[in-house]
Amino acid sequence: MKLIRFITFSALFVAVMSAAPAPTPLFNGRDLTDWEIWLEKGVEPTEAAKIFTVADGVIHVYPQAKAGARQPFGGLVTKQSYSRYVLQLEYRWGEHKFAPRAEAVRDAGVLFHLHETNVIWPASVECQIQEGDTGDLWAIQTRVTSPVQNVIRNYSERGTPETRGGKDARFARFHRSYCHEQPGWNKLELTVDGATAVFRVNGYVVNAVTSMERWDAATQTYVPLTFGRILLQAEGAEVFYRNITITPLTP
Repeated sequence: MKLIRFITFSALFVAVMSAAPAPTPLFNGRDLTDWEIWLEKGVEPTEAAKIFTVADGVIHVYPQAKAGARQPFGGLVTKQSYSRYVLQLEYRWGEHKFAPRAEAVRDAGVLFHLHETNVIWPASVECQIQEGDTGDLWAIQTRVTSPVQNVIRNYSERGTPETRGGKDARFARFHRSYCHEQPGWNKLELTVDGATAVFRVNGYVVNAVTSMERWDAATQTYVPLTFGRILLQAEGAEVFYRNITITPLTP
């Protein structure tokens, strides 16, 4: 009887493991054929190839730009939209910074659930990638709710839910709990489940959003924001991205 139960359990375990979705590369390591490049207004399309390049399985942002020189902002955008998934990527900083952020900390980010096109920066939700601040949550013309501590106002799983942002607020910020960024490569993981999301940096939960909403002009109300495209930022700092994958969440 014990042997039968063990065999049954083993078969069930194998079946469950076999059914689990496998990560799908969003970046093939060779080129950017699965992506679009958006640039800030007034920048010639020919500049796109100077902002994002690929070499040795890595996306290099501002690869040939001279340190301190003015560089346009841009976004590397998926061609498809996504709703329920785990997004994983690795990033590390380069040495150079560029105007208009040459004197600021290095800055980049992952925008998701885009519901505006060909704009820098589009209406969406952002997981900030920034020196000392990776994991901050930005609502870009989007209304979001997140639990925050009552004193220092950073993210806390046991905090009080607070709603910020909206159609008339260009940017609204929720600070991460702690900074877990380290020298060299860092791993960023976003678990996005429709209108909710959790941010992890190097395995640590640093932020979460319990409700994302967008303004629906047709009904003049806020509606759940549950899907959209994904954007990687070029925001005035040399940065590298690699090992970008997406895994669907199971029902």
